[in-house]
Order: sequence, then C-alpha cells, then structure tokens
Amino acid sequence: MIDLQKTKALSNEQIKYIAPSVFTEVSSPDVSKHYTHIPTSTVIDDMRLLGWDVVDAKEVRARKGIGFQKHLVVFRNPEVVINGSDGDTVYPQILLTNSHDGKNAFTFTAGLFRMVCENGLVISTEQFEDVKMRHMGYTFEDLQVNIKDMVERLPLTVESMNVMKQTQLGEEQALDFAKKALETRFDKKQMERIQVDLNDLLTPTRKEDQGSDLWSVFNVIQEKLIDGGFDYRSKSKSRKARKIKNFSQDKKVNEKLFSLALEFVS
Repeated sequence: MIDLQKTKALSNEQIKYIAPSVFTEVSSPDVSKHYTHIPTSTVIDDMRLLGWDVVDAKEVRARKGIGFQKHLVVFRNPEVVINGSDGDTVYPQILLTNSHDGKNAFTFTAGLFRMVCENGLVISTEQFEDVKMRHMGYTFEDLQVNIKDMVERLPLTVESMNVMKQTQLGEEQALDFAKKALETRFDKKQMERIQVDLNDLLTPTRKEDQGSDLWSVFNVIQEKLIDGGFDYRSKSKSRKARKIKNFSQDKKVNEKLFSLALEFVS
C-alpha cells in the first residue's frame, strides 16, 4: 500500500533493500535495441538536487524479469508546504513509477498528505494529469521544468478539496457516492456478484471523520476501500474485503475516487 505519511528521508541503501529494481543498471534483454536505459536511481539523484528526498519505495512482486519490474518511489520536499486558512497543513508528495523492461516511461503523479485528517491521497484529474517523461532524451532540465509545473498547480488542487469540505451531501447523494466509489475497486463483473451494505461503508470508524460534507464522506470511504475490512456478500457467503497491498491498484483506486469526488462538488 502507498504510505504518504512517511517523512524520514531514505538512504540509497534503505531504498535498495525494499526496492532493488530501482538501481538496476542495465535494461531487460527483451527490450528493443532502440530502448534507452536510464536507471530510476539517476532520477532520484536529480530529484535530490531539486530538494526532493525519497521517503518510501515499493516494487511489484515478479516471477519473471526480476530486477526490471515496475516500481514506485515517493518524494517529499520539506520546504514545499501548503498552509490552509483553517489551520490545515498539506504536505505535497511526488510519486514516480517506472520499470526497466521497456513497458513504462517515467510517470510523475502528485500526492498530498493532510495533517488535519492524517490522510494521504493521490491526485489525477483532467486538470492535473500525470507527467510522463520518456527514457530517450531524458534531461535534468526537462525534469526541473516538469516538477516546477506540478508544484505550481498544487494549491489549485488544495482549493478544490476545500470546496469539498463546503459541499454537503444529502442521504441519497451519499449513498450514490458510496455505490459509485465501490466501482473504483471492483470491476463490473464483481459488482454484479457482490452485495455491500452502503450505510455500513458510510459509517465512520472514528469520531473525527463524522460529517455529511463531501470531504468527510470521501475520507471515510477512501480509508475503507484501501484498508479493507468492510463486509460484502458473494454467493450467500459473507466475506471481509482485504487490504489493498498492490501499489498500482492503490494508486488507481485513489485517482478514480478523487475524480469521482470532484463530480459531486456543488
């Protein structure tokens, strides 16, 4: 699972221990002869020059192509902080995904961690799309421009979240949001086979999360969809949803859920 709460910078040795594919110095033997290999560690070095330290890293478990598989690196810059007028403090992160098998470009996604709700989320909307950089032609100068652009757009996203806090949902709207939110984790066929108590999904596990505003509802559902633990029925059997451990699925659910929440902004 993606952890956006981490703040301590990791050394190269620590990163290599949890995600060794980050430091692979050669590309997969299966890639085209035209493929340009740029190890993720090179981008890490460049990001550090821009003030962004690595605070977390993960890699996909692989049976084949070990060392070349997809991996994730989370960056945080201690000098990039957004202080809200209501006392809410937001710490932006940048999530980098890559692989060394020729199947992925460097992909940068914005993430945010909010102190008020101790909640992290991944942002991807039509207005805030992922930034992709091809391995071929990669330069530090292009990276610098792309990261600067992402940081400059972050306050607008925080503003959107503040609007969510001001948007009240009626009972029917909240149930509609919960049903559509389930579709970010379960595909169409799964949705046809399972039954979930939407009211249970909407019930906060902590007093701090109580509220009928869109932001509170979003946080309650996001935590349950990612952490699992909620009940669902399948073929007359009651089961508990498992925690999402695959970082790619975690990222995808986060992105879809945030985009869905924006559709409910009044």
